[in-house]
Amino acid sequence: MRYDANRISAPGMYLFDPVSPQLQVAAVSHGGRRAAWFVKGEFGDGVLRHYRRGGLMARLSSDRYIWTGPARTRSFAEFDLLHFMHDRGLPVPRPIAAAYWRHGFTYRAAIVVERIFDVQPLANMLDAGNHEKVANAIYAMHEAGVWHSDLNAYNILLDKEGKAWLIDFDKCKRLTLSLERRSANLLRLRRSLVKVAGTAGLSWWGELNHAYALLTRVKGLL
Repeated sequence: MRYDANRISAPGMYLFDPVSPQLQVAAVSHGGRRAAWFVKGEFGDGVLRHYRRGGLMARLSSDRYIWTGPARTRSFAEFDLLHFMHDRGLPVPRPIAAAYWRHGFTYRAAIVVERIFDVQPLANMLDAGNHEKVANAIYAMHEAGVWHSDLNAYNILLDKEGKAWLIDFDKCKRLTLSLERRSANLLRLRRSLVKVAGTAGLSWWGELNHAYALLTRVKGLL
């Protein structure tokens, strides 16, 4: 288990138990593969997520992963990456706690991150979303050397002030980001926006890509 000692004085596995009497819990209604909950405890408000497989692998096991060492568990890897990003002022949720349960050659895992209030996914906010603010958030992530494995219209949240937040860093990595890798990340977002909103999504991505390109040119001149 890993946890933020500034937020948690009495760590325990209750932090990852959605039926724990030590937590106030409400199920997340959308996303999370029915394994995510809004939770409240001494640490404040958070989101608890149990790691679940998707796709064909879920038919073999919905929540078990191959054991390759503590640092490579999904929960510890995401916790450490979020800690790195949050310390650098990037717009990501603060990590609160992470854990894994080993069972021989497999393990299960869970994480708790700080809840961001009054946000909507970009998928629901294209008319109000600010291209420059979203581009800035993605560019800052890339400049920090972070590659997002699933940059889509639901993993970018916009708050009431229009600030863009990036979430869901499961399987994401710190890499040396070439222009090709940056472009591939943005193209993944384009596919998501087209799937969500068709030609309107494509148009929105075009404005976003233009804003990102301007940042690249401006920063390159500094």
